[in-house]
Amino acid sequence: MKSKSNKPPLLERIGIRKRSEKESRSGSGAIPADLDRRNWFILFSLSVVISVLLFPHAITGPRIYLAGDIAERDIKASQDFLVEDASLTEKGRVEASRSALSVYDFDPEGMNLISRIRDTFRLGREYLAKSKLAAGAHDSAPAAEIQRPSRESFRNEVMEALGITPGEDLLNQLIKTDFSAETEETAITLLVNCLRTGVVADESVLKGEAGKGLLLRDIRTEKEKAYSETGGFFTLHGARNFIKEQGKMIAASLSSPEVAKASYSLAAAVVQANVTFNKRETELRRDQALREVKPIYFIVKRGEMLVREGERITPEHLIKLTEHNKVLKRKEMLTGAPAMALLISLVLSALYLVGLLKSKFSRAGSTDLLLFAVTLVGLFLVIMAAGFIADELARGTGLFSSRAFIFAMPVATGAMVIAVFNGMKVGASFSIIASILSAIVIGGRIEWFMYFFISSLLSAYGVKDCRERAVFIKTGVKVGLAHIVMALAIQALDGSLATPETAVVCAAGFVGGILSGVITTGIIPIIEITFGYTTDIKLLEQANLDQPLLRELMVQAPGTYHHSVIVSTMVEAAAKGIKANPLLAKVAAYYHDIGKVKKPLYFVENQLGGENRHERLAPSMSSLILISHVKEGCELAGKFGLGREIRDIIRQHHGTSLISFFYERAKEQAEKKGDKAVKVKEEDFRYPGPKPQTKEAGLIMLADATEAASRTISEPTAARIQGLVQKIINKAFSDGQLDECELTLKDLNEIARSFNKTLGGIFHQRIEYPQPVIKIAPVRRGSIGNTDSVQAEDSRIKRREDKKEGGGTLRRLGLS
Repeated sequence: MKSKSNKPPLLERIGIRKRSEKESRSGSGAIPADLDRRNWFILFSLSVVISVLLFPHAITGPRIYLAGDIAERDIKASQDFLVEDASLTEKGRVEASRSALSVYDFDPEGMNLISRIRDTFRLGREYLAKSKLAAGAHDSAPAAEIQRPSRESFRNEVMEALGITPGEDLLNQLIKTDFSAETEETAITLLVNCLRTGVVADESVLKGEAGKGLLLRDIRTEKEKAYSETGGFFTLHGARNFIKEQGKMIAASLSSPEVAKASYSLAAAVVQANVTFNKRETELRRDQALREVKPIYFIVKRGEMLVREGERITPEHLIKLTEHNKVLKRKEMLTGAPAMALLISLVLSALYLVGLLKSKFSRAGSTDLLLFAVTLVGLFLVIMAAGFIADELARGTGLFSSRAFIFAMPVATGAMVIAVFNGMKVGASFSIIASILSAIVIGGRIEWFMYFFISSLLSAYGVKDCRERAVFIKTGVKVGLAHIVMALAIQALDGSLATPETAVVCAAGFVGGILSGVITTGIIPIIEITFGYTTDIKLLEQANLDQPLLRELMVQAPGTYHHSVIVSTMVEAAAKGIKANPLLAKVAAYYHDIGKVKKPLYFVENQLGGENRHERLAPSMSSLILISHVKEGCELAGKFGLGREIRDIIRQHHGTSLISFFYERAKEQAEKKGDKAVKVKEEDFRYPGPKPQTKEAGLIMLADATEAASRTISEPTAARIQGLVQKIINKAFSDGQLDECELTLKDLNEIARSFNKTLGGIFHQRIEYPQPVIKIAPVRRGSIGNTDSVQAEDSRIKRREDKKEGGGTLRRLGLS
């Protein structure tokens, strides 16, 4: 059964590789849209954060002084602004509050009292009627059925109705008048006449309103009336006297003196204050009066001195400084910070577009750019903290200015970190941006930019190929010496070379260099863990053959261990020629087959002439066992703390290549059984991938297959090795395994040349045969199981593969 090939045409694949070669020369390749958006978002966010750090007043406001503090510097008005005259404004508010009239509620009709009087007269008439009925029926009706009403119960009912305790005299007077309508109406008239004038509880109620007046609000109509005088109201005592006098005056017009007396006695007894203070409404009126008072301002002109350095802050100073700080904050928030964010974003965008922020060994995702952003922000915070410490030291010693201690700032730390993880190119870009921003923070002078830039650039250069931690300290010392030279130059420019401060400046510069190296040494491991980087230092540690995982591989799978060591030798030499990372390729080659530790005897290089366990297994099961070593290798790599780059190479070093031997065996077995219903799927015999994504992964794939296949050459001459290398690369290329990595045709040619040289050295020199025909040694039955080698298949399978690849081979690789 012959399966259909899904591989794209050869010319299309060559076109892809040519585009990759062009992208490699330009230094940048196509970036996925979502990744590109994420990168732009990081750059924009970085611009905003840096602008906020440069203009902290836009968020936090300027330095806040308190009364009694000493001004640290001269402060002048940055622009014209108005300052409120607090004393005059407060005086106006106090005056407005005092002039606001108090509000009093007024019930002119006393409706509640009138209703009480009418209820009382109703009860009285009922009482008299019941009493008369009981007296008339006393002789004829049983005592139990008709009883005379109790006077005590009646008195209680009257007390409840009036809301007061009526005296016996008042009660007798009302009974004598038979609770007549005349008595009722007269009492109400006397009461209302008094209430309409207004009654207060006592004289103290209106004492505070004397000379100012008050506002009387009718609770029924809510109409208000202002009174300038408070003497026109009755007190309770005055109201009772007024009612009695009025009652006596109208006595002649009534039916009897008893009616007059009962009327004014009742009205005088029930009268209450109907003018009461409304506290809530009064406070609302006063608050409104305060709000209506407009602040009184005076103008402060631009350039006017607000306070001088060393001057003690007074309340008058505080008024101006507070307003100036508000103006400054608004100015920075609306203009300063946005403008700086725009400029920084333009600079970062330009560097990003031309590829100066792209790592030497570019990683997938936005990790490199995120590290750039975090490092720049962290450095900025360190600079701000160092500036504060310098000010405090200068103030504490009193001998030197804060400028002397600025030379000790560890600005070079950022460039060191970026150069270690992303290379010299990105480190230089970081040096430019960090130096510009640091100089702005310090004071914006060109000499500070030069000091920070040279320091950062030298630091990045010193650690660009760092492979041991001592390099950081050594670089720090060298940078410290450069600091001394630059510090002397800056002192000379300022005319301060002969001052005692020069020695402090030089010492601070040297300390700053060493401090940069020390800080970098400490934070490199933290960044490795946090961002998942694998530095050359860590790679060297993992390249130690005494590592537990490599020792276990050597004991459990010695053939695989020997194979891995040879592959590492091949890739290290080839990586230098294609500008890949030789150290990463070498270390990844050591570990690329560690998954074989789990089932070592299922791989031919570890069988050592013993039984081939695949003879008893179905081809599908054998392929699953071979495929599993990739997954198990990734799990072991994670368990032993290998870096992400190494784990990725382990996962990718077979790509989606076909396990051709077991695939062909499965097809043969299906043909022999004659079961047409059983279809052997090619994808079931392919590794799950992904295909190699980096130069290092693609290189290890080729070296892995080439080294394994070289073991099958019976006479390993230079010509045969060259033919073998060409066939392996042709096969990987034609199968599309190199489509997603950055290897170009030029790189493949360089790899072939390097492999030829390395394998020639391993197998030594041989007499060259007349024709460079690859002679495959016959394979002993039972030796199948190594998927990394070109298997010694029967001639029918070999002719079929050669026919497939006939139109898609890369001729004469490594010959020139």
